Amino acid sequence: MHLAHDPDAPAAEEIAFGDFLKVDIRIGMIVAAEEFPEARKPSYRLRIDFGPAIGEKKSCAQIAANYHIDELVGRQVAAVVNFPPRQIGPAMSEVLTLGFADKAGEVVLFAPDVKVPNGSRLF
Repeated sequence: MHLAHDPDAPAAEEIAFGDFLKVDIRIGMIVAAEEFPEARKPSYRLRIDFGPAIGEKKSCAQIAANYHIDELVGRQVAAVVNFPPRQIGPAMSEVLTLGFADKAGEVVLFAPDVKVPNGSRLF
């Protein structure tokens, strides 16, 4: 069985374009980051600003292996903003911050090459 982060995994099952449009992926800027020692894997708690329409949302992200906490504030990231909130230990995660696995299986954040307005939607 291939895991979702396995680069050798086959493509997922085909979906309709309308299904893709249901997933609301937006760009936001990390405005605060703090250690999350209660998490099972090295993680941070993030506050991300998605602009005036969505506002600031909280996220828990397993990104400590590739990012030092001091380099996160001011960085733009992509996140799914229309999943229901999810309890992660003692924290509530309101959005799913997106990334890809590196060769070691650790998360590398997904972000635009150039700065775009916070709240911009992926299409």
